[in-house]
Amino acid sequence: MRRVLSCFAVAVAVVSPFAQAQKLQPGLWQVDSSNMQVGGQKLPDTDVMLDQLQALAPEQRQMLDQALKNQGVNLHGKGVQVCLTPAQAQSEQIPMRDAKSGCTQQVTERSAQAWKFHFSCPQAQGNGVVKFISDREFNATIVGSFTANGTQQSGSTDTHGVWQGQDCGTVQPRQG
Repeated sequence: MRRVLSCFAVAVAVVSPFAQAQKLQPGLWQVDSSNMQVGGQKLPDTDVMLDQLQALAPEQRQMLDQALKNQGVNLHGKGVQVCLTPAQAQSEQIPMRDAKSGCTQQVTERSAQAWKFHFSCPQAQGNGVVKFISDREFNATIVGSFTANGTQQSGSTDTHGVWQGQDCGTVQPRQG
């Protein structure tokens, strides 16, 4: 379970910021991940992992929910929800998910349909591409390597984001 949670946290940390790269609609976004692999082994899709989180002790689940909420991420449905401010949605850059994370991200190639990027964090690095279906939907593929429990591993994931509306409800915009 710990390994699954670690991989899920990496997927959320890496994928969610890239929804902001293109001039997308501000507001609430649902972001779901699938085809996750670590070390060549397929992991369950996000919805299955979220179901497994239900088995956590209530205090552990509350701590996880609060930690993600503090980073502007809400577990919901088959994935996570994030809130983009108008400034983040209009940005020509990929805003940092958490300024304290030590991560950097750089768009290496831009077109109207896709952005390629490189990311580097203290425990992870890699590349990806975001393909924009519209200003209300995107797909992303990310491939990278990370250190978990002192072991270097490779991983990949596919992500799909869909705009839910302008009102973010209780989901706070991410800082960065």
